[in-house]
Amino acid sequence: MSKSRAGNNLNHSMTKKQNRLKPIIGITMGDPSGIGPEIIIKALGDPAVYKKCRPFVIGNELILRKTAGSLGIDIDIAKNPDLKQFSPDKDRIALIDPDSSTLEFSPGVPTITGGKSVGRYIEEAAKMALRGDIDAITTAPINKENLKSAGYSFPGHTEFLASLSKTREFAMMLVGGPLRIIFVTIHEPIANVPGLIKKEKVLSCIRLLSREMKQLFGIDSPRLGIASLNPHGGENGLFGKEEQNEILPAIQMAKREGITIDDLNSPDALFYKAYQGKYDAVVVMYHDQGLIPLKMIAFKKSVNLTLGLPFIRTSVDHGTAYDIAGKGIADPSSLKEALFLASDLAQKKIKHDYS
Repeated sequence: MSKSRAGNNLNHSMTKKQNRLKPIIGITMGDPSGIGPEIIIKALGDPAVYKKCRPFVIGNELILRKTAGSLGIDIDIAKNPDLKQFSPDKDRIALIDPDSSTLEFSPGVPTITGGKSVGRYIEEAAKMALRGDIDAITTAPINKENLKSAGYSFPGHTEFLASLSKTREFAMMLVGGPLRIIFVTIHEPIANVPGLIKKEKVLSCIRLLSREMKQLFGIDSPRLGIASLNPHGGENGLFGKEEQNEILPAIQMAKREGITIDDLNSPDALFYKAYQGKYDAVVVMYHDQGLIPLKMIAFKKSVNLTLGLPFIRTSVDHGTAYDIAGKGIADPSSLKEALFLASDLAQKKIKHDYS
């Protein structure tokens, strides 16, 4: 065999191995009337994405083509390809279209048909992930009210995917800058939160966080922090009883189980310590308690990660942004960060499987 031919075979073999090690990431299009289609087209035009993964879209072909056209971007869409053989790049997008139909579509105006399509995209992604056809899911934003009006009784992606995968213990984590934050309650009215803070639920979140930091992030002995619900940690019951009755007993039980978790902190102290790198991840009690500090330091760069699922799922940290849909000004930064995180987490698993 000639040297040149041997070299070509070696290069081809190396390329195949490198391609195999790049995770296959399914991107659900999200609400077709929101900014999901636009940020997908923009994100998949960045060569940096293809250095990390092999992305494809689960969505509607017509909408993607119209969106690309409105942005002045010329793309080739390969519909329903063999994902394990297909090599996407910034000029070639792979698409799985479970609708295969003309979808009612008007930027900024949600529709029931759009909500039904959102549900089908999520269902298709979960099926593919559970079968092992793909290595991770990254989701574009949806409108929770629109999803519900289309007949899906879930408050968001997290609960929907947990139901599809029959997952009982799950939680939302937000990742941005030096912060990793898990939430005891997620999409709940603030008036309901105190009644939902129970020691069993808090302990379940601590256990899940400790386990997932080891399994997903590869941190053997994660250092965890936890926030109080009330000001100043409740001041021994003066400002509320939830700390004494529910949160502190959960912390004590977690410590007895060998979990490395710090004593209770008020949120202002907790996030200062977390930002300084004292913790690998922190537990907070409700949605805005964690989202405000996160977006202060990582707006447009933070990522939503669902813990507890049998597959990796990341998402953007923002909503459908109907007010700017179709205007060509949506920022794809969070979607790219979500793809990068999904790729990093999936690649660790792939390398482990091939080692």
